[in-house]
Parts: sequence; C-alpha cells; structure tokens
Amino acid sequence: MIKYILKRLMYILLALFVIISATFFLMRLAPGSPFASERSFPPQIEKQLNAKYGLDNPWYIQYKDYLIDSASFDFGESMKYKMRSTNDMISEGFPISLTLGIEAMLLAVGLGILLGVISALYHNRFPDYLATTIAVVGISIPSFVLAGLLQYFVALKLGWFPISGWKGFIYSILPAFAIAMTHMGFIAKLTRSSMLEQNNSDYVKMARAKGIGKWTIVFRHTLRNALLPVVTYIGPLTAGVVTGSFIVEQIFAIPGLGKHFVTSISNRDYTVIMGTTVFYSIILLLAVFIVDILYGIIDPRIKLRGAKK
Repeated sequence: MIKYILKRLMYILLALFVIISATFFLMRLAPGSPFASERSFPPQIEKQLNAKYGLDNPWYIQYKDYLIDSASFDFGESMKYKMRSTNDMISEGFPISLTLGIEAMLLAVGLGILLGVISALYHNRFPDYLATTIAVVGISIPSFVLAGLLQYFVALKLGWFPISGWKGFIYSILPAFAIAMTHMGFIAKLTRSSMLEQNNSDYVKMARAKGIGKWTIVFRHTLRNALLPVVTYIGPLTAGVVTGSFIVEQIFAIPGLGKHFVTSISNRDYTVIMGTTVFYSIILLLAVFIVDILYGIIDPRIKLRGAKK
C-alpha cells in the first residue's frame, strides 16, 4: 500500500506540472493583457504595472517564477483587485464552495443509490419506471436551467426557500439540489445496472435459497459489490460538482470561489485564473487518488500493487 501511494503521489505531481505548464502557456498565448480593458490608461502606468507583476520579463523567466510560486502555494496578488492576494480570495470563497459541494455530493450519492436500489429491487414494475424517469429527467436538465426553474417556481411562486444569497443553511438547499440532480441521475443508473447484475449472481441465489430477506441481502451482500461503479464515478462527480457550481453560484449570488473564477476570466486576471486552476486541480487529483484507495477497501479482491504472475 505504501509503495502504491508513493507511486500515485508521483503521478499527481507530474499531472500538476502538466496542468500548471498548460495553464501558463494558454494564458500567455491568449490575445490582450489584464490591463487592456481600462479606459484612458496612460502608457507609463501600464508599463509600471507590467513591471510590478513581471509581465515585462521574458516568458521563460515568468514561467520559472510561476513554477516556484505554485510550488510554495503563493499565487500572487490579484491584477484587478487592489491589495488582495489570490490566496486570500481562495481562503474566503472556498469554504463556501466546499460547503455547497459537500451538500450536493451527499444529495447526489444518497438519492442516486436509493433510487438505483429501489429500481433494481422492483425491476420492470412501477417503482422501477418512476425511479428511472426521475433519473432521466435529472440527467437531461442542465444544472443552470434547473437552478432558474427552482428559483421561479419553488422560491418565487411558492416561497418555500430564499431566491438567492448566503445567510444560512436554508440558502444552500436549492443550489445544492440544482447541482446534485444531474449526478444523482447518473448514480441511479449505475447503481441500478450493477444491482441487477449482482441479483443474478450465484451467491445471491444461494442467499435467497436459504430464506434470507430481500433487504438483508441488499445491505449485507449486493450493495457493497454494486458500489464499485459508483465509487469510480466519485472522481468525475467531484469535478462536476466543483465546475458545475461556478454558474450556479452566479445564479444564486453565492459568494463562493466560483464567483471569483468566473470574474477573473472576464477580467483577464492572470494570477487569480492560474491560482484557482491549480488549486482546483489539486483537489480533483486528490479525489481521484482517494477513489483508487477506496477500491481496495470496498472490494478486497482488488490488489493495488497488481497481481503477481
């Protein structure tokens, strides 16, 4: 296990190096500059700003400085917001985005597994059709469209929840549900197909022949084996929750990290764009790493170091 963890950590560092390099060169290849949108900008001031942020240095000097700063987790000062560093913006916005993301993941995984189990147990009956319909609807409607529908019908018309803002737990319910619905549908479909496969296996037939109850078989035997595809999906689920929350945070006026990321792109704020990109990349790579570790915990038949010949 230790050897496998060290090997995966080396791959994570290599992937981070590729992501950092790609982000840097893509930003430099894009036309314009962070100060191009200013009105009546004196050339002398623009020259001073370029010197302050190192934009007048050769590209290899900028690349070297960017690698060193990223390795020390110092993402620099924002080019658009005075006296604000990228690290401060991440520390302020990420806890909010993390809270929203965890809530959305719990909803997606919990409801998805529940719908998948019900659908598999009542195969080709009304509960199966109902659960499948809910899953397909969740997959079909984009999160930003669902967010607008929830705001109009549930918040504005019915008045059950606030329309926007972030002043307590009740403000997170609608945006978390909007983010979770698509992933909930995928998890429900994965759980259903995997459960149906497990229900036709020999060990389940033997358990039924012994007179073991239906729900006992589910929780003691089939569900654990059926969760492997769901665990595989946790990595993309993390990416979807993180990136999908960008637009949803804008719609619900949530002051999370997604707001800073979207604003930095429109402002061409190089330091914030690259800092948030690297930060999110670290989170996603660690999520995939944790998923690989969970394989061996859920199914002991999986050997992380590979089978010996």
